Amino acid sequence: MTPEFATWVCKETIYTALMVATPMLLAGLVVGIVISLFQAVTQIHEMTLTFIPKILAVATVMLFTMPWMMRVVLGFTRHIFSLIASPVM
Repeated sequence: MTPEFATWVCKETIYTALMVATPMLLAGLVVGIVISLFQAVTQIHEMTLTFIPKILAVATVMLFTMPWMMRVVLGFTRHIFSLIASPVM
């Protein structure tokens, strides 16, 4: 294994992890901003008001994007396993 190959594997791993996590992170960000604006306008500062909608938004996005996330992760895993099985890297 060359240092370039190890660097490539690390880069692809981080890229795949970011790609899979992005929809859920964006949902939490958008809901957090909306709730923060609502709290600033109404001056209601309740901790559960921020926590529960974020959890529901992230869970909903995860539910709808789960097939896509599984395809991305399985494709990456298959590619890495095929590289392991190859005799020369």
